[in-house]
Amino acid sequence: MSQPLAGPGNGNPDLELLYTVNGWAKSAPGWLDSLVSWIGEYGILLGLLALCLVGWLLARRRPDAPAAVAGVLWAPLSVALAELANLPISAIVDRPRPFVSHPGLIVLVAGKAGTHSFVSDHSTMSMGIAIALFLVNRRLGAVAGALALLQGFCRLYLGVHYPTDVLGGYALAAAVVLLLAPIAMAVLVPLCHAVARTAAAPLVTAGPSGPGGGRGARRRRRGGGPASAEQPPALGAAPGRQPGGESDLAA
Repeated sequence: MSQPLAGPGNGNPDLELLYTVNGWAKSAPGWLDSLVSWIGEYGILLGLLALCLVGWLLARRRPDAPAAVAGVLWAPLSVALAELANLPISAIVDRPRPFVSHPGLIVLVAGKAGTHSFVSDHSTMSMGIAIALFLVNRRLGAVAGALALLQGFCRLYLGVHYPTDVLGGYALAAAVVLLLAPIAMAVLVPLCHAVARTAAAPLVTAGPSGPGGGRGARRRRRGGGPASAEQPPALGAAPGRQPGGESDLAA
């Protein structure tokens, strides 16, 4: 008795999901494929950079501005560290792009042949920024998280990554951002406080500058204000908690 032919994924959920998502590109109009290609390669990353800029502008207005700015600064720095960590990982795993082993896939981005598939750099960068921003600002972090998930979808749609490449990128980003955040903040927060006492103070605070972090900071200290301005953004607590009930930067 003859057996039914297996699908293109051959029972492999990783490959089956890739074929399913990438298959939508085959039936989509050309303009949509071009749009998704641009979004997946450049658009989402540009959007995340814009969110970092917004986060920096809002962080400068917070009572704990130097610490908040340090948290925003950790976003691009953590991405750089995650990308460095990915260099040995991708070399050890040495996984070729999916279209190399599965020519039935449609590839919408040129120039990927000969590069490693695991882990996805785009997914790592997107999720790294999303998690780092969420530690400072819930609303911006949530928007960035949605963009990071969209980035993962785009990598499959373009036919350049397996789903596990995307998940691996998310996991790598989360590990780097969360595990190294205490060390990073221990360095970045004092650095930002030091900058706030110099002529470059507008980089870390929108309030008046001066010795001791500005007149506003001195007034808060004389008035018995909270000591949170001297602390990095708390991990595991409500990110960006503000005196007076404000829950995040956007409040």
